[in-house]
Order: sequence, then structure tokens, then C-alpha cells
Amino acid sequence: MTRIARRDFLEKSLMTGAAAVVSQWPLNLSALSPAKSGKLPLGFQIWTIRDQLIKDFSGTLKMMAGLGYQSVEMCSPPGYGFEPLMNIKPKEMLQMIKEAGLRFESTHYGMNELRNNLDERIEFAAESGQKQMILSGFGLPAGATMSDWMRAADDLNKIGLKTKDAGIQMGYHNHHLEFEKIYGVLIYDELLNQFDPESVKMQFQVAVISIGYQASTYFNKYPGRFISAHLADWSTVEQKNVAMGKGIVDWKGFFDSAKKGGVKNIFVEMDPDTFQDSATYYHSL
Repeated sequence: MTRIARRDFLEKSLMTGAAAVVSQWPLNLSALSPAKSGKLPLGFQIWTIRDQLIKDFSGTLKMMAGLGYQSVEMCSPPGYGFEPLMNIKPKEMLQMIKEAGLRFESTHYGMNELRNNLDERIEFAAESGQKQMILSGFGLPAGATMSDWMRAADDLNKIGLKTKDAGIQMGYHNHHLEFEKIYGVLIYDELLNQFDPESVKMQFQVAVISIGYQASTYFNKYPGRFISAHLADWSTVEQKNVAMGKGIVDWKGFFDSAKKGGVKNIFVEMDPDTFQDSATYYHSL
């Protein structure tokens, strides 16, 4: 299947699934309120549906709310080149998200825009009511040394001090790369040692379960050091990400330790065809 065909298929599947769920839940969405359930609000990261979101911002948000999602994590429109969304003012964006029935507390940013346009990005986050700004990665070249990683961490510590002064928590999002070793030392552990615990919290990417690392291990080992998590499950049979509850992640262990870790927000980030089943599984817990 070509990339374009696959994308069209996923978008149509997502729309069909949303319509089905909305038709079944019109009177029950209020029952999903985090205040009533005592659970973290289930969010989604927009990256895997970015094309659809750019085409129809309000419609896509409402569709995701219909699937049972309660919050959204954006990608910085100027930092990611989402030109149509750059025309939406922060307060307008917040209003559109609220009208869809979602919360808006977090956005991903690139390192260059934080270094070069920090005041503007802080203003965007503050005016749209967000409480967290998450760095999506340092963008270091292949072969970067541990010293390179630590210098980048020090830069983010300084950035985190500025966001903290504005009442916004800076966070760091990992990929598989941070779970590589340099001369036998795990990069992720060294980052946790280098980051200021108050200036920079961590957003854990659960997808690293595919290479043997569990979120609960880190939540328990580093209490209070995390702010959020990206949710994904992994099938050892299919060798790919699958909907929550259909893979090897111990979700009970995850949620039992998430509070200890400090997690305040959770966002599903997988192929769109996993969104409905993941939401159904989460709300069944």
C-alpha cells in the first residue's frame, strides 16, 4: 500500500470509527470526566494525524473527543511548519479546543525554536492556557558524544528556568535514541542526572518497551521526575505498535507507578487505527 493510500485509509477508518463511537456515547461522555473517574484524562498527540488536523482543526478535535479522548497535545505550529495553524491566535486555539470538549495543557517544540524564539513560544503557551512545554528532542547528530548530550541538557536547564518563571513546566521527550549506551553508560540515566529536577521534568515514551525498557521501572526509580507520558503498546508477534491492552505493556504496573513518577498527563501516540481501541481499553480499566 502506498503512503498516500495508507494515509487515506487511516483517515477514513478513523472517521468511521469516530462516527460509530459518537453514535453510541452521546449521553455518556460526561461519565468519562477525570474528576468523576479519578483517572488521568486520556489525551492524544496530534503528530500521527497532523495532516487531517491541519485540514480540519475543529472537526478533527471533535472526532477525537467522540472517540473518548479528553485532552490534546499539540506540536508547535511555527516550529513544525504547520502554516494553516499559525493563523490561529493562541486564545482562539484554546477556545476551539475547549469547544471540542478537550483540555489543552501541553505542546511539543524543537530545540532550535526554544533557543531562538523562546519568549514568543512562552507567550503562545501562556496565552493558550498551557502548563507544560515539551522539548521533542535535541536534534543531535549521529555519533554525538556524552559531553554533547550533557551540554544540550544544560541548555535545556536554562530554558526551563525561564519557562518556570512564567509558570510553565519544561519537559523532555525521549525516543529510542536516549536508550542507547555510550561506553556502557545509558544516555537516559545520564540525562536524568544532568537535568535540574525542578526545571526539567521528563515525558516518558512508553514505546521503548520494544527494546526492553518499562516506564514503571523509571517512575519507581526516579519519583517526581516525570510530567507526562506518551502511550503505546507493542506486539512481539507482529513486531509493531498495537492498541493499548493488545501488547506486552503492563498497564496496571504503569498506572500504579505513574503517580509516584509525577505523571500528570498521558497522550496516546500511535497510528490512527489504534486510537479507538486504545480509548475503549483505557476507559474500561
